[in-house]
Amino acid sequence: MTFNALKEKGLPLEKQLRNWHLIVREPYNKNEVDCYSRTRQILMNGIEVEAWNFKHAFSRFCPDNDDCKLVAMTRRIEDQQQTTINWLAPKDQSVLETTLGYEQVAVDLTAWLAQNEPDKYVKETYDFGLLEDFDHLYRYAQWAYMEEGICPNNIVQGQTDIILGRPTQHHHNCNALRLRKHYDKTKTEPQTKVNLMTLVSAEQQTHNYYAEHGFCYGNHVLRETYAEIKDVEEEHVTMYESLIDPTESLYEKLLLHEFTEVCNYYTCVEDEVHEELKKIWEFMLDVELGHLQIAAELFKKYEKRDPEEVIGEDIIIPCRFTSQKEYVTKILTSQIDKRLGTNMDYMFKNELPEDWVSYDIQRKANELGSPTEATITIISDHLGRDIVKADKKLMDKEVELLEKGLQEIAIAPDTVMPDSLQKMIDEYEETQEIKEKLEDEIY
Repeated sequence: MTFNALKEKGLPLEKQLRNWHLIVREPYNKNEVDCYSRTRQILMNGIEVEAWNFKHAFSRFCPDNDDCKLVAMTRRIEDQQQTTINWLAPKDQSVLETTLGYEQVAVDLTAWLAQNEPDKYVKETYDFGLLEDFDHLYRYAQWAYMEEGICPNNIVQGQTDIILGRPTQHHHNCNALRLRKHYDKTKTEPQTKVNLMTLVSAEQQTHNYYAEHGFCYGNHVLRETYAEIKDVEEEHVTMYESLIDPTESLYEKLLLHEFTEVCNYYTCVEDEVHEELKKIWEFMLDVELGHLQIAAELFKKYEKRDPEEVIGEDIIIPCRFTSQKEYVTKILTSQIDKRLGTNMDYMFKNELPEDWVSYDIQRKANELGSPTEATITIISDHLGRDIVKADKKLMDKEVELLEKGLQEIAIAPDTVMPDSLQKMIDEYEETQEIKEKLEDEIY
């Protein structure tokens, strides 16, 4: 069924204000909620934060006071929407539990986008970033168990594999090297524009969440782990936002922001299985359709063009939250040794020049060790080996993947090497066999 957002009037702005009771809704039950209801809540929180931030930036550059008034009124509504969505998370959902949700968003959203991206260069960038977030999920999963006894599958519900990706210690790059070639606004399809705006919002919110919550734990290595991964999220925002054409006017960007919100809420309405959350998404969609009408009128006024030239006639689906295991495994096994190239491209680690600028960044960052590497050493002392939740065929490749993913240059002094990981796994399996044998004898 086609859905032309520009032909839907939505809820008029004057009817969008709500009282406090309607703004602050009942949170979901963390023990009952579908993992992808959680990811939708996390994503849409990020979408609203980006909308609010952009509209403040808009007002700082817009000279027309009447336009600023309109944007200010819609910005207040965006802020109320963000409150509603953010506070759907329950108070008994810990920071680490929420963190696993954030990384599940990053993995499954990026994998879905990569498979539904018409621009090959943008797709390659999604594939590259995917393996970094995939490794973050693995590192945080260890801490969730050690700090709070959380089985990571209680959060991801078996929909997302948990195993090492491109090692986090190798994600630290010269930020200038993260910059990509931007798309051409006159030639690029609306799908690419909405995809990028969605992912930038998600990665930005992940960075902000880690920045605001990484101090919540007393364990110093865990605090350092949040700091290390937060640093990578900054690189991700830099990388993805650089793909956006900077010559888009304020009014074109406003139009794209509102359309991105409409597209994401539309998808939430279609996919949501939680009835109360679905009602919220329906209301939010109606609100954003109203905002889109305002943005479209401003665009026509200043650009003298039809908004359909930018966003097209049909709704865009930015993400269907479904399991992406097969695709992630494909990229993991073929691209774990990929690195940022020297000319806004990508290279494999054995192709990198000796003076690759990121080596200096990594040497400095990891000169006393990498917290994400220490994480695996600590859990091996705690549990016997790292926590891995994946298909056995993939689990059997863990040591091989680590060997392929590690660099030889600028490596952290506390790195868990392939032979150490293999020894850890062998000793754990031997211990488990002894336990099973004793249990059989007892019972």
